[in-house]
Amino acid sequence: MIQVVLPGHLRTLAKIEGDVFLEVPGQPTERSLLDALEARYPALRGAIRDHVTLERRPFIRFFACQRDLSHQPPDAPLPEAVATGAEPFLVVAAIAGG
Repeated sequence: MIQVVLPGHLRTLAKIEGDVFLEVPGQPTERSLLDALEARYPALRGAIRDHVTLERRPFIRFFACQRDLSHQPPDAPLPEAVATGAEPFLVVAAIAGG
């Protein structure tokens, strides 16, 4: 089971309390994990990735194992510690402004 930690506004949007635990078959990738997340919580479609291109939204970042995974290819395997459930996959909302 992969643990996914979402920011408060996305948990509110999807009516989720706490972290999400997902079973992702095969070698999990960012794409397969987000596909599973959006399949389970359809309200998140378009909030993390663009509806059409499925690219990460500009103010959303992905972290795991103390690394920024935001610019990794979406089909690159997730770190082993995430795949085994030892470490969470963090979806972080960036803040910008002046």
